[in-house]
Amino acid sequence: QVQLVESGGGLVQAGGSLRLSCAASEGTLSSYIMGWFRQAPGKEREFVAVIHWSGPTTYYADPVKGRFTISRDNAKNTVLLQMNSLKPEDTAVYYCAARRWAGSWQNDQEYDYWGQGTQVTVSS
Repeated sequence: QVQLVESGGGLVQAGGSLRLSCAASEGTLSSYIMGWFRQAPGKEREFVAVIHWSGPTTYYADPVKGRFTISRDNAKNTVLLQMNSLKPEDTAVYYCAARRWAGSWQNDQEYDYWGQGTQVTVSS
């Protein structure tokens, strides 16, 4: 079992950057494939990025390709999401999630553990 805690959200102007962090308060993240999802008001939760157990294999949703970078540091038990060139449409609550096995990266039902989320707001 693993408990996830996100941090790093906040308010930023369009074109700016934020770095989100996901840490395990309990458990070891190296045993899990880690993903980031986001949910905007009135919308369904959507896939953002995923990274395999040891990296560097990663996948990104089309809207964030070239702007977001997911990485992990298993020694520090953390996963990062570097977000550059932010747009107002990136505004959402961002969640990190963990899964043991490969499958459909975009399907949030296949993830076993979730953090509480961190708010990202991008102003125009």
